[in-house]
Amino acid sequence: MTDAYIYDAVRSPRGKGRKDGSLHEVTAVSLGKQMLNAIRDRSDLHGHAVEDVIWGNATQAFEQGGCLARTTVLASDLDESIPGLSINRFCASGMEAVNLAANQVKGGAGQAYIAGGVECMSRVAMGSDGAAVAVDPTVAMEQYFVPQGISADIIATEYGFSRDDVDAFAVESQNRAAAAWEAKRFDKSIVTIRDVNGLPILDHDEYMRPGTDMQALGSLKASFKEMGEVMPGFDKVAMLKYPHLERINHVHHAGNSSGIVDGSAAVLIGSKEFGEAHGLKPRARIRATAKIGTDPTIMLTGPVPATQKILKDAGMTIGDIDLFEVNEAFSAVVLRFMQAFDVDHSKLNVNGGAIAMGHPLGASGAIIIGTLLDEMERQGKATGLATLCVASGMGAATIIELV
Repeated sequence: MTDAYIYDAVRSPRGKGRKDGSLHEVTAVSLGKQMLNAIRDRSDLHGHAVEDVIWGNATQAFEQGGCLARTTVLASDLDESIPGLSINRFCASGMEAVNLAANQVKGGAGQAYIAGGVECMSRVAMGSDGAAVAVDPTVAMEQYFVPQGISADIIATEYGFSRDDVDAFAVESQNRAAAAWEAKRFDKSIVTIRDVNGLPILDHDEYMRPGTDMQALGSLKASFKEMGEVMPGFDKVAMLKYPHLERINHVHHAGNSSGIVDGSAAVLIGSKEFGEAHGLKPRARIRATAKIGTDPTIMLTGPVPATQKILKDAGMTIGDIDLFEVNEAFSAVVLRFMQAFDVDHSKLNVNGGAIAMGHPLGASGAIIIGTLLDEMERQGKATGLATLCVASGMGAATIIELV
């Protein structure tokens, strides 16, 4: 099979996912268009230079509906002969776009792809697509559906993470993100977002809260306690699935959960021949990809079995991985990953993560792959693994090797 390489990776800064966020007036099409144009211009791509654009987003409704990928291609400066494929694997949509593109290249279905994703959470609210897994009682009741926040609290309860544990992880995420921005570690990949007049409107992740400490987080009320214990009583639903739990310890809140933001990211993936034809040097080889289904009630444990699967498929062990990016959907998700594999925190999310900078659902998978690549190059590390938990009980992972 043909090897698939990463030639470039870009991302937008992440804007607060509210009406007062800097990117609120920017549509998903416009945000994605700016990513595609950045890839095109940085690599000097013309005509039918890539086979397809594979684009992920999690809430495929309203202005993010239809085949958003094709619409974004048409709005961009890419040639109209390039089609577009929209995909949805919830929070892993951006990663699945990259993985699918890589596997297409490996299989010989085209020399190059642009892959990534977008989510404008200030404009298209999470859940506004009315996903059947949550709203159809014939599915939700049989699967013991609970909201993700309850799932995160189940993980904390099941695996013994206290309120102090999850808060301390969140404080460290904020500290690392602030240090990374101060050291300009994201400069290689950040694309300043501009308005319709071409004026710059955002050049940094604006969700961050530098200076967050344990005292500040300790004052916050657990976000999912009431919906778990009172109305509509999701704790009781969960304990029907897990009767060994006497109670669910509610420890997550806005400060130790991923931020709601707007953002986009894109990755240029191609064969060796593509790079040679366009005068481009590969930055990393995509060694392996994986996806897996998991328990849909606890829902967010997917990074563990996805990592087990990808390591087995690649003939590797956890000790072969130099750096990790594990999406910070909730503190307990990453703490469970480190616990399961005995991974030192010094090798994982070294520049902070979604708790500090936000989680634009359909883009996050592509974002963490790009972040991992930049950090591998900065440190001179050979191998990295990126992984995410996924709604409805799934996981996804990617292993890349520095060239």
